[in-house]
Amino acid sequence: MKKLPEKSSAAGKRKPGGAGKLESAGSLLRQTKYFLCLYVCGSTMRSALAVENIKRICEQYLKNRHELKVIDIYQQPNLARSEQIVAAPTLIKRRPLPLRRLIGDLSNQENVLLGLDLRERA
Repeated sequence: MKKLPEKSSAAGKRKPGGAGKLESAGSLLRQTKYFLCLYVCGSTMRSALAVENIKRICEQYLKNRHELKVIDIYQQPNLARSEQIVAAPTLIKRRPLPLRRLIGDLSNQENVLLGLDLRERA
């Protein structure tokens, strides 16, 4: 028996399983490991608050898929200089790209989530 030709349409030109790729991209984003550096200055209240806030956000939104380094710019001024840190506390998101810098005590959770690309802009 002869095989009939398939009907041609815009949907027919898509590769099979294309919808699954969108789902897998979303799940890939949920599996992405985050590399964060928080630059603080000593044991000030703002520094302590920034450490507390980012640890809480990482525990809630990035559980088991983040690496957080807390760097005291008083103890390691060369690192701060090489990263061109001009204010503290400063959080640098290295991965996933794009690189982002967030300055302050990170108490505005919505802004932090937007800066880390964990929420979409409305």
